[in-house]
Amino acid sequence: MKSLELDCRGQACPHPVLKTKEIVDQGVSRLTVLVDNDAARQNVSRFLERSGFQVQVEVRGNDLAVTGTRAREESSPPPAPETWEETASRKILLLVGTDRLGTGDDDLGRRLIVNFLGTVKEMGRDLWCLVLLNAGVKLAVTGSPVLAGLKELEQQGVMVLVCGTCLNHFQLLERKEVGETTNMLDIVTHMQLADLVISFT
Repeated sequence: MKSLELDCRGQACPHPVLKTKEIVDQGVSRLTVLVDNDAARQNVSRFLERSGFQVQVEVRGNDLAVTGTRAREESSPPPAPETWEETASRKILLLVGTDRLGTGDDDLGRRLIVNFLGTVKEMGRDLWCLVLLNAGVKLAVTGSPVLAGLKELEQQGVMVLVCGTCLNHFQLLERKEVGETTNMLDIVTHMQLADLVISFT
């Protein structure tokens, strides 16, 4: 079994995932990726799982070792019921890079973003993915006025992706309560897959 170890300690997002992808694309069967923060651990683990690997995480002192082993191919599972994505007429990705809407008055902007995110469910099944980055990640943490609404969207099938680098920057990683901690590679990939990208920054 081809096996490699990749040292990504000290590397900022999205480099650990990009380096992991380079190795996976070479056809490796087993890969251990060393990282030094939980955001990188989540991003690398999710990428490996989506690439068909079984993932285990080991704590090594102050570091984390994410090991992916290529899962054996099994017979195809029975068809699943239609998903949120499959029943949508188009896939809209909403990119939110702020915790307020518009400029001029910050208090008004904060009220507007609450109203806006409380109303986006009216887009129905066309709303496919919601990406939170920069100050937008503050909307996904404990105490956010839109937390309940974001959880409701996620329960309805909308993907909620929260930038790990941004959470780390604002020291909010441990306070995130909704969505998947993600990286720039994931965000760009989802933007490519979307039929329409709407950006609020």
